[in-house]
Amino acid sequence: MVGLVESIITFFQGMGLMNLTAGNVIMIIVGLTLVYLAIRYEMEPLLLLPIGISAVLVNIPLGHLANWPIAPNLPEHIADNIFATLSYLNQQYGPPGIFDIIYYTLIRTEIVPLLIFFGLGAMTDFGPMIADPKTALMGAAAQIGVFIAMLTALALGFNLHQAASIGIIGGADGPTTIYLTTKLAPEILGATAVAAYSYMSLVPLIQPPIIRALTSKEERRIRMEQLRPVSKREKIIFPIISMIVIGLLVPSAAPLVGMLMIGNLFRESGVVERLSKAAQEELMNIVTIFLGLGVGSTMRADSFLTAQTLMILGLGVVAFASATAGGVLFGKLMMKLSGGRINPMIGAAGVSAVPMSARVVQRMASEEDPGNFILMHAMGPNVAGVIGTAVAAGVFLAVLG
Repeated sequence: MVGLVESIITFFQGMGLMNLTAGNVIMIIVGLTLVYLAIRYEMEPLLLLPIGISAVLVNIPLGHLANWPIAPNLPEHIADNIFATLSYLNQQYGPPGIFDIIYYTLIRTEIVPLLIFFGLGAMTDFGPMIADPKTALMGAAAQIGVFIAMLTALALGFNLHQAASIGIIGGADGPTTIYLTTKLAPEILGATAVAAYSYMSLVPLIQPPIIRALTSKEERRIRMEQLRPVSKREKIIFPIISMIVIGLLVPSAAPLVGMLMIGNLFRESGVVERLSKAAQEELMNIVTIFLGLGVGSTMRADSFLTAQTLMILGLGVVAFASATAGGVLFGKLMMKLSGGRINPMIGAAGVSAVPMSARVVQRMASEEDPGNFILMHAMGPNVAGVIGTAVAAGVFLAVLG
């Protein structure tokens, strides 16, 4: 009888419900909120759904889905060796959970973010930027949001590595944000990833008020000349030249830009359509699942429920807003220099939320003039922003890595 009572007591003590903390409850609610937003409002559902549901699971006590810390203090001699790291963590914290394996072998090793870039390259048409290369400058100008957010984060007390990881949110590029944060400040990965993907989905709400505030009705009505046709040869040469030039100038950006351009070369070459299709669909779908689950597993109550997280979410808005403003203001400068032939709104598309930013610009142009079609012009700075954000991340890694 005594043994039965002890067994019952042991059973109840081993229940997750008996070990649930207020922090766990809050994070489960946060995770379910992300799931709700993904399903009900289709806010970046491909990422927010797996992020949200894995955030729920890792906050169930004694579930053993994630047993290892997110940013452990590793001995210096093993920090760069994944096999030694896994062995060390297994000795220190016991067997890994499924999310530990996903996070440490696929996210921390940078495999998944780089494969995402490979898939993005296969899905991206750089034709509009090649047709009008000067629009690439707007993609570069929008990166001012990255540095404004970084400086603001430093002023709020974040260290340099964390500030750079927060700043890159302004590029509106989730994979780049995850890639840089994983290398520089993994302890804030969950917050930066959620901020990046949440605000990417809110681009149609964030950008229009800023664009209207910085442009006049006449400027928004400016029509642009049709882009010239881009030859297949140009589209093939572009990724090859880009990866070589950027790799030589900013070697630390070579992994991101290189994978992006390899994927694009697969697309434009026309001789590996099966591989290009696989990169765009099957591979992209698989790595997106692992990316979402891995990032969501970092959203644990002990590391996510901090004042830092709230500041990161706030700084994400600053980053997006200043990036949009920087692009529009540079667009106005180019409008003046071109004699009024460039619609300054396309500068807002320099934020690399592809193709959402370009669609926002087109919608606003149509509201002012239903016959004004500038979508393809906006796609130029839009795809340039992807490259610009990757280069900015490379610069941060070169200086801070």
